[in-house]
Amino acid sequence: MTTTPSSVEPDLMDPALIADPYGGYGRMREQAPVLRGRTMDGGSAWYVTRQADVRVVLGDPRFVNNPASVPGVEVSNVREKMLEDMLGLPPELSRYVTTSILDTDGADHTRLRKLVSRAFTVRRVNDLRPRVEAITATLLDGLESPAELIEQFAYPLPITVICELVGVPEADRPAWREWGVGLVSMDPKIFPGVIREMVAHVQDLIARRRAEPADDLLTALIQAQEADGDQLSDDELVTMVLTLVIAGHETTAHLLGNGIVALLTHPDQLDLLRRDPSLWPVAVHELMRFCGPVHITRVRYATEDVDLGGVRIGAGEAVQAVLVSANFDPREYTDPERFDVTRRPIGRGEGHVGFGHGFHYCLGAALARQEGEVALRALFERFPDLALVNEEQEWAQLPGSRRLTRLPVRLA
Repeated sequence: MTTTPSSVEPDLMDPALIADPYGGYGRMREQAPVLRGRTMDGGSAWYVTRQADVRVVLGDPRFVNNPASVPGVEVSNVREKMLEDMLGLPPELSRYVTTSILDTDGADHTRLRKLVSRAFTVRRVNDLRPRVEAITATLLDGLESPAELIEQFAYPLPITVICELVGVPEADRPAWREWGVGLVSMDPKIFPGVIREMVAHVQDLIARRRAEPADDLLTALIQAQEADGDQLSDDELVTMVLTLVIAGHETTAHLLGNGIVALLTHPDQLDLLRRDPSLWPVAVHELMRFCGPVHITRVRYATEDVDLGGVRIGAGEAVQAVLVSANFDPREYTDPERFDVTRRPIGRGEGHVGFGHGFHYCLGAALARQEGEVALRALFERFPDLALVNEEQEWAQLPGSRRLTRLPVRLA
């Protein structure tokens, strides 16, 4: 097996890498397309850093999300062990975190995705646009200078939208925000209790929707049934709701926060959008490339020996695709360090991997793009003199992601 050219394995938990992911992962990409590194729990994995190879890992069925999908090789469930060792989550709760649609492969993944896709349709997303616009306008109406846009705008918008789509009552939505904060804190004193409360809440919500169906995604999921009688189990329903609500607001909130900073620090690009608002859909894709909040995918496993980037990845070995280095790969982009709201993909597809790629491409990508277009355009049109309060921003020190803790601004 080819070994990495470096004698020091990069570590996902390295404070320097967390503080400068663009530079750190960029140097890895130019050092080697595939190199050994350390995961969050200290285990070993292959980091895949260049976009062409990242697309292979995300789109090739020889790489799977569930270690149990590796034939003939005993692979431990790293996530379950990490949740118990690092966060104190007992096995009876960890199944709701480690058995989601994100953790399935093959026919099981296809079944879950088909069931949820029937309710999470393009029509339903398009029909939501007036509500996204109305929620955005209400939030903007409530801002006073100085404003803190993470708490007052970037979080409330997507949590309100996804809760309306799923069917979470308005009175319950503040709790979801608090739970979301508890989850990303990775605090073992908080994490297990948060999961326990969320599971109990969703179980209660499912019971209510069974008794009183409504025009929402949860009711549609309960009623969704294949021609052969296949359907979501109760545990799968709970896990699906948890996944959709958490994934549907956390990443979008930080796309908005990161995007606001990118636009305010690149006034020439913001001016282009003001002069030509038709560029907003293109700009949101560029924001996902340039400052998307998710930098590394969850661990995948090779189901057989695979040669990738000059390295032999053995069956059962862990692999992590580095999205942030792929999205700045000079082999794919002209001047990748430049933020350009007119940048369009060459050939087919989005031209970036901010929403993933292949089998596990983000189910909510269309909704996230819509929220980004509506929210950012409305914010900058409402407050043309919007300005950052601080030159330096407060970034959360979390591995594998880029998100602001606060975003204070002056509205005028």
